[in-house]
Amino acid sequence: MNNLNIYTKKLRESGLRPTRQRIKICEALFSPEKTFHFTINDLSKIIEEKLSGKISLATVYNTVYAFKKKGYLKEISINSEKSYFDTNTTDHQHFFDEDSSELIDCGDDEIDSVNIKKNITGKKIKSIEVLIRVASDNQNQK
Repeated sequence: MNNLNIYTKKLRESGLRPTRQRIKICEALFSPEKTFHFTINDLSKIIEEKLSGKISLATVYNTVYAFKKKGYLKEISINSEKSYFDTNTTDHQHFFDEDSSELIDCGDDEIDSVNIKKNITGKKIKSIEVLIRVASDNQNQK
């Protein structure tokens, strides 16, 4: 199956019509060899710069959220005002560099397993995702 067919299938499975703009969004998201983290604004800039396309922020936003809902993307909330998306949808941990606002994957071999001691009645653990915030170790910082 070629990329166009794969993108069309992902869009349709996400409840979206495969328009030229949405195919461009798919190219940006699913053709890189490595997974990556992005904000909606980052993705819009990537599409504009690398794929020579101008797509409304609303279209990018709606497409990304449809893909997230379908499970093709994962959302990592940094705070109430900022979310990143990850093309790697497996369970894994992240570092967040507060100086550069960069989200960095943290491999399973770089963190011990988390031991959960509390249970919530009638619930089971769906996943454990750790966000480790880091910043410069600058003694002069306030």
